Amino acid sequence: MPHKIGFVVISSSGHEDGFSAKELMVHAPTVNGWRSPRFCQFPQEIVLQMVERCRVRKLQLLAHQYMISSKIEFYISDCLPEYFAPYQAERFRRLGYVSLCDNEKTGCKARELKSVYVDAVGQFLKLIFHKNHVNRYNIYSQVALVAVNIIGDPADYSDESNITSREKLIDHYLGQSSEDSGLDGSYVGKPDYISPLDDLAFDMYQDPEVAQIIRRLDEKKREAVQKERYDHAKKLKQAIADLQKVGERLGRYDVEKRCAVEKEDYDMAKEKKQQMEQYRTKVYQQLELHNLLDSEMIRKPFDFPFAPLLCSGSPCLQKSIQSPLRQEERAGEKPYVEPFPSAKPQLHSSLNVPPKQQAIVGQLSASNSLSKINVDLLPYDERPLPAVLKQQGETYVESEKAEEDVSIIPKGTIAGEPEPLTEKAMREASSTIEVLGETLVAGAYSKTWSYREDALLSLYNKLMTMPIGTPKEDLKNLLRASIFLIRRAIKDLVPSVFQASLKLLKMIITQYIPKHKLGKPETTLSVEKTLPNLLSRTGDSSARLRIIASNFIQELALCKEIKPLQIIPIYLVQPLKQNSSTHLAMSQTDLLARLLKDLGTENSGFTVDNVMRFSVSALEHRIYEIREIAIKIILDMYKTHRTLILEYLPMDDGNTRKNILYKTIFEGFAKIDGKATTADVRAQKKATEEAEKQKKEEIKVLQVQLAALREIQAETQIEKDRESDAGKLKNQDDPQRKAVHPNAPDISDDRASVANYLDYLCIFCGERDESFTEEGLDLHYWKHCPMLTRCEHCKQVVEIASLTEHLLTECDKKDEFGKCHRCSEAVFKEELPRHIKIKACNPARSEKLANRCPLCHENFTPGEEAWKSHLTGPAGCTMNLRKAYYLQKTQATQLGKAVDSMMAKSGTSGSKFGSKIPTPKGGLNKTTSRAHTKR
Repeated sequence: MPHKIGFVVISSSGHEDGFSAKELMVHAPTVNGWRSPRFCQFPQEIVLQMVERCRVRKLQLLAHQYMISSKIEFYISDCLPEYFAPYQAERFRRLGYVSLCDNEKTGCKARELKSVYVDAVGQFLKLIFHKNHVNRYNIYSQVALVAVNIIGDPADYSDESNITSREKLIDHYLGQSSEDSGLDGSYVGKPDYISPLDDLAFDMYQDPEVAQIIRRLDEKKREAVQKERYDHAKKLKQAIADLQKVGERLGRYDVEKRCAVEKEDYDMAKEKKQQMEQYRTKVYQQLELHNLLDSEMIRKPFDFPFAPLLCSGSPCLQKSIQSPLRQEERAGEKPYVEPFPSAKPQLHSSLNVPPKQQAIVGQLSASNSLSKINVDLLPYDERPLPAVLKQQGETYVESEKAEEDVSIIPKGTIAGEPEPLTEKAMREASSTIEVLGETLVAGAYSKTWSYREDALLSLYNKLMTMPIGTPKEDLKNLLRASIFLIRRAIKDLVPSVFQASLKLLKMIITQYIPKHKLGKPETTLSVEKTLPNLLSRTGDSSARLRIIASNFIQELALCKEIKPLQIIPIYLVQPLKQNSSTHLAMSQTDLLARLLKDLGTENSGFTVDNVMRFSVSALEHRIYEIREIAIKIILDMYKTHRTLILEYLPMDDGNTRKNILYKTIFEGFAKIDGKATTADVRAQKKATEEAEKQKKEEIKVLQVQLAALREIQAETQIEKDRESDAGKLKNQDDPQRKAVHPNAPDISDDRASVANYLDYLCIFCGERDESFTEEGLDLHYWKHCPMLTRCEHCKQVVEIASLTEHLLTECDKKDEFGKCHRCSEAVFKEELPRHIKIKACNPARSEKLANRCPLCHENFTPGEEAWKSHLTGPAGCTMNLRKAYYLQKTQATQLGKAVDSMMAKSGTSGSKFGSKIPTPKGGLNKTTSRAHTKR
């Protein structure tokens, strides 16, 4: 029985660091595999030596996802090549080659698993890799191989012929033929049976330790069957099935652990390691509980022999020990091959993508035993390739024509023909086969997605090239056959096939039917046949496919050929089923809302009645998003059909508004009508309360500041009083001084006049007003004084001249500001780096040379008086908002003074020219002199 053959790598033409060809000797989920050197010369080659001379039945290659060789050739040999010498061409016998897919259709994310049936005898296998496929990921023009697997059995022809004869004799007496599909390849005792445990996919996605346990349990199962212990065999079979799931899970944990290590997330790596150990221990305990696990089974993955060479009962077991490698070691010579490498697995990003088995292109050798296999009964992906071999007196010549046929296959397609239709498929598509032919329909029914896509594209080209003069009946038959295949392709799970079906359907509706003038009945038929399947795809689990299907339906509904038919709206307004999927219900509701905006309710298939019935029923749906869309539809309908909408809703009263959905709807109606909603009233009331609260806080802050100013004024007044008292005492002690100066003014009167002078005066801007009482000054400081401003961050009233210093040292939010060394102003620390980088600010000058205004950011004349002229003058600061009020008031005051002076002048002149009473002599001079002296 064919089984997995162990091998070692004895030679390779080169490799990249860390990706040696010896990695191919280990099969595990985290292996590196082999990579050629960067920018290497082609072809590259690898030579493998099997543990003994074997009859190779099956070869498996796991290609890299983007470092893909265009072609791989196979050679086999019986003898050992000369070491360090070029391999002679005559020493190796060419088996053929396989072509690898360029992987463009998968976006270079999947790995291709090639499985090839051969029949060749030898011990040395050479793989030759030709130039790589070009893609954007393979920037160094490399080729790679992740894993290779050899399946065969020892080269003992007599034993195999005896087994084959015995099996044929049994089949003859049982009345069965070797071509019986019910037995072929399914009975373990068959000589050509290959265990799935020897398949490459098994090792590449299984934890190595669990994989060895599964193999041991499989051996026990076969022993139990031989001893007719069927209950125990059944238990072992179930354990093997469960362990396969366990191995895949552990393999996934291992990959996640490696990924965490590469990211240096060691906490995650430790967690994954503990998770693996706990899960492994739990499974082993369950196996021990059922007496299915021996202590010998639990060993390190690579403590076992690398690969099972033969079954335990094989008569060739002793011969396998006498391999050339063993003889050299026994003779004391240096072994020809290096020992097996230690496992150094690393993570590959696409290991989680399942391998894709495809039909294989190329020509490999075959022999008489291949004729024993019934090719038609094998799965399509597992069929043997054509033979190119010279053996047992029969000459097989390579067919150059076959190679030419393969080479002309378009890029991106898989060579070969799709598998033939099954009897069920032929019955189902009998009428379509009559119109389109069996080859095209077989491609549409193929298990390989690329064949299905190519069949739809071929049909697209066929319909596009149909001549205009074709009979109507033939055109209609072709249309119906195409719709049949489109309906099937719309349900396809592969996105590219699904999109190809949409492309074909759109072409039929917008080009094929109008071009041949088939009329509205054919358009209606096409839409009605395909629309239910399209609507079902809007509930697909893939968000991408849902969006594609929804957008395509919307595009069809707006198409000029379909819009007058009003077909799609009728499907969309059907009530939602409570047991329908979430995605399907949401997509239908969303699609209805979008089309309702585009089409409206006039001659579109949408009416007020069917839309409102759908929306009201959708308000009771279990999904929140659907209820939200239904509310949106009702509000949109209310904008154009006010009173009609209210007929489908309950009365607007207190009980109805207890339902949050109807409350939202009626408040939306109020907003559309321009009325204030409950939420608006509450918001307005809340805003008013907050404004009042803020005003009170501002007044409170102002009162605190004014109290501080009063304290400062009181202290100033006390100091002045003390000075006045000291002056009085001095005057009393010096009466002679007073006598000498009889006309000196009264000092106490002068100081009283100074105090009166400061009563109605703003000490900052110098404005005098009778309204400047204590409260009046507070209001003036708070709102109108042009020399002051309110800090926007702490609401304190500060001098404009010291605003920068306040922001940097006194403000409640001083920690948020920094000083610009260029303009010397306070800037938010978040904006300071950008402020400094762009250098857009006006540079400040020295304080001795100029003052710096923090409002307009300009430099002006230094000095205290310059601040007043800059902040209050017409040509001064342009950013001082209080200056306008100050200037307006100043102009009014000046105008009043001008009027008063004019009135005074007019009165004086009248008395001068109109009065005839003479002025007393010397009287005016005395009065004037007195008045001057007194003043």
